[in-house]
Amino acid sequence: MSTDAFAAAVGKGGALQQPRWREAVRTGAIFGVIEALTPVAGWALGLAAASHVEAWDHWIAFVLLAGLGLRMVFAGFAASDEAAPEKPMRHGFWLLALTGLATSIDAMVVGVGLAFLNVDILPVAAAIGLTTFVMVTVGVMVGRVVGAVAGKRAEMLGGLMLIGIGATILVEHLTKS
Repeated sequence: MSTDAFAAAVGKGGALQQPRWREAVRTGAIFGVIEALTPVAGWALGLAAASHVEAWDHWIAFVLLAGLGLRMVFAGFAASDEAAPEKPMRHGFWLLALTGLATSIDAMVVGVGLAFLNVDILPVAAAIGLTTFVMVTVGVMVGRVVGAVAGKRAEMLGGLMLIGIGATILVEHLTKS
């Protein structure tokens, strides 16, 4: 479940000016907390109204991921490399939180499913959050290397990956028998 968060983190790391471990850990913590909370929210929704959530989850994930992906692609086209403004040192909290939410819709869906299996959600949510924390932290640092090599194209690549993940989620749900 954390692979889409990893892809987003690579793009986020590539968009920053040589991110340090502190920023990578901060980004990982934001994503990890959100990714840990969403299966709990899904579990609660599953107990209350699973049929309504399952009917729209893939559309919600697609719109959020495609929207964020397009934003990243357009940011990559915004200025040429020679006239590009200096990269920021860190991303704002709300941008990271929205990206974390967009990449955690699948965890919410898992939570809905777990509600029907009578699973203790807290250890599962903690494991999901911790895994995401590690993958995103590493992803930001991978993005540092990719960003140095690819410049603004790294953010564009991360955006295209998010769009692809959103489209895959949508296609998988729409073609289920």
